[in-house]
Amino acid sequence: MKKIVLSVFLFFSFTFLNAQDLKKYDYGSFIKRSDSIYYRILFPENFNPTQKYPIVFVLHGRGESGKDNEKQLTHGATLFLKDEVRQNFPAIVVFPQCAVESYWANVNITTNTKGKRNFSFVEGGKPTKAMHALQGMVKDFLKKPFVDKQQVYVGGLSMGGMGTYELLRRQRKTFAAAFAICGGDNTNNIKKYQTVPLWIFHGGKDDIVDPAFSMAIAERLKTVGDEVKFTLYPNDNHNSWDSAFAEPGLLPWLFGHKR
Repeated sequence: MKKIVLSVFLFFSFTFLNAQDLKKYDYGSFIKRSDSIYYRILFPENFNPTQKYPIVFVLHGRGESGKDNEKQLTHGATLFLKDEVRQNFPAIVVFPQCAVESYWANVNITTNTKGKRNFSFVEGGKPTKAMHALQGMVKDFLKKPFVDKQQVYVGGLSMGGMGTYELLRRQRKTFAAAFAICGGDNTNNIKKYQTVPLWIFHGGKDDIVDPAFSMAIAERLKTVGDEVKFTLYPNDNHNSWDSAFAEPGLLPWLFGHKR
């Protein structure tokens, strides 16, 4: 009985502390004409606005969509709060949130009779409402005097992985490096971001987004791209972001690139 009580106490203590830590992410919004997007932002410790810092944009998955400006911190946000990360990689970290009625990427999604989702990625095409607002927000951040334009990064998971590829091709000369977790894209779009160093992750047992999407992108980039890394976690399902964010080499690799 004592062990059960202790376990429950530790669980709620961890949850409370985690929530307290996430409060270090300030609330923000970008609103311009018909574009509006809300985000959470983490500034480096001892932030000095007269200095220039790297900036990372992290795109969440479909399950974290909404207007609460909270859920997008579910996956990945605690990584950037670690003491060693804040000390070794002082950067501005931005988690924007996609509205439920939109989607980061331009993709058609159908569901078969067994509930299996099928993704058909668009070649080219106009940006979604969320992507258009995201582009405006990114461009607005690049105007800030404290942002190092040589060290701008983007990454995402699931829908956010799809959005990562799309943002790379829509703003080709912006990003120094990127990572995409369990995402996908039309391989005909690759030529638009083949010069951006990219680390791709996927779970081998993913039953939501087929790992074949990531494999196809990685294989194509290996023949035409400047730099691509591909990590397949054989026993991971869709939540391969847990393994990806635990990769000790992810942030050194990401921040090791400059434009």
